[in-house]
Amino acid sequence: MTANGRKRRLIGEINVVPYIDVMLVLLIIFMITAPLLTQGVQVELPDADARPIDPELLRDREPLVLSVDRDGRYYLNVGGNEDAAIDEAEVARRAGAVLARDPDVPVLVKADERVPYGSVVRGMVLLQQAGARKIGFLTDPKAVRALEELERRR
Repeated sequence: MTANGRKRRLIGEINVVPYIDVMLVLLIIFMITAPLLTQGVQVELPDADARPIDPELLRDREPLVLSVDRDGRYYLNVGGNEDAAIDEAEVARRAGAVLARDPDVPVLVKADERVPYGSVVRGMVLLQQAGARKIGFLTDPKAVRALEELERRR
């Protein structure tokens, strides 16, 4: 009871301000971390009307991806920092370790369209020596590249 003898009325409203604050903090965290989740190697893939990769092949396991940037540096999506260039010996060592555990893991090469052909071939040979039986190439479909080019011009 209050000082003058009347009962206080209950307020049946929910205070949503704390929930909004939490949601804004989560939004900021996701905005900061989302770009970090993608592989940071900048590669301009060549255009090609190739058949897409069979989704069944990628369902159970993550592929081993060797990236080759325009300067011919190698990056591997396993072990250590994925954004740091590695030498040929390290490519062979890491790929060999992955393929020794699972010889059927899909192996893909993601090479910049301006990289010298010899760098791509050397990377493929390293993967074969590590135990890769099949190696696929990642490309950009021509239609997707045309749409990206239109968006860039706007």
